[in-house]
Formats: sequence, structure tokens, C-alpha cells
Amino acid sequence: MIKLDILSDPICPWCLIGKTRLDQVLQDRPDHPFTIEWHPFQLNPDMPPEGMDRRDYLETKFGGREGAVKAYAPVVEAAEATGLDIAFDRIERTPNTLDAHRMIHWAGLEGRQAAMVAALFNAYFMQGRDIGDHDTLLALAGDVGMDREMTARLLDSDADRADIAARDAHARARGVTGVPTFIIAERHAVPGAQPPELWHNVLDDLERQAAEAEADAE
Repeated sequence: MIKLDILSDPICPWCLIGKTRLDQVLQDRPDHPFTIEWHPFQLNPDMPPEGMDRRDYLETKFGGREGAVKAYAPVVEAAEATGLDIAFDRIERTPNTLDAHRMIHWAGLEGRQAAMVAALFNAYFMQGRDIGDHDTLLALAGDVGMDREMTARLLDSDADRADIAARDAHARARGVTGVPTFIIAERHAVPGAQPPELWHNVLDDLERQAAEAEADAE
């Protein structure tokens, strides 16, 4: 198996698009060699703990309403081309995602990381739910089969906050400036929401390398 590390933020639309494109390829090639692990990267590490109104956030970030519309036009186009129906009109708040990243970490310890990542993306982008809210996160924990009571105790504590921040900082120190970023076999970084063709080419290359290595061993 080959490790595929994915740095992502569950409020990043390009991360959802990139994940969906990768998922589509892996469904077509169920014999793929990837073992996937998700890692934290906060787009807005200085976001207030309670988050902020999404319209205010976008207009502040992109210099007004017209700037926000212009910035999101390619996102909407790419999402539709990928088969995603993102409900941007239902998203009222932009949350601080530290607790969401803690949930992904804890889900990984229980072997439910992929399910939690998918649940967070779906809750935020399809349902417009506030994934910075503890009640929302606990409901998602229950949905993916995590221990809700234990998760509640963890959320109410500072458990793994420092670890998530340190992992985020480590990624930035290694040169990661945006997400999604895919790291293949701990060596090759692939930034951005790549088209399916790229992943097919990557898998073709990996299959060829495996065949050559097997032939050399004989």
C-alpha cells in the first residue's frame, strides 16, 4: 500500500471538489494502492471561536460583494462540473474549524476518519450547518458511529488543541500554503483540486513501477 496524506479544511470548497474528483477515480479503480489519512490545515486560524457571519467574512476577505462573487464563480463552475450541488445560499456562518479538525483526528483513532470527513463536508456545504457548533459536531459523531458521550467530554476540554495547531504549523513550515494538498508516499506533493485525469495518470505510473519492481525481483 502507498500512503496518501491529504491536508484539508472542511470549510474549503476546493477541498470538497478535490476529494470528490479523487473519490470518483478511486471508485473506478477499486484495486488502487492508496491508504488515505487526512491532516489539519486551517484556512482561517485567527477566526474567532464563535465564527462569523459568512457574508461579512466573504466581503471582508474579497473586498466587497462583487469581489466575493467573482472569487466564487470558478468554485461554482468547478463544483457543478464535478457533479456537486453546493448549497452556498444555506451557509450562514463561517466557523472556526479547530474543533472540526479535532473531530477528524478522534474519528481517525476509531477508524472512522473517512466517514467523519465526508460528514463534515456534507453538513457544511450541502446542509448549511455550523460545523463549529458543538451540538452539530456531536450529532455528526453519532452519525458516523463514534462514542457521543466521550466525544462530548473531549470537546469540552482542551484535548489535542495544541496538537492540531502544531500539525498545521508544521505543514506551513514545510511549504504548504493552501489546500487541498495531496502528498503521495511522503515524497511528492500535489497541490490543488486536481482533475480525474491526473489521478488516473498517477495510478498508472504507480502500477507500472510496481510491475517493474516485481519483474526486477524475479
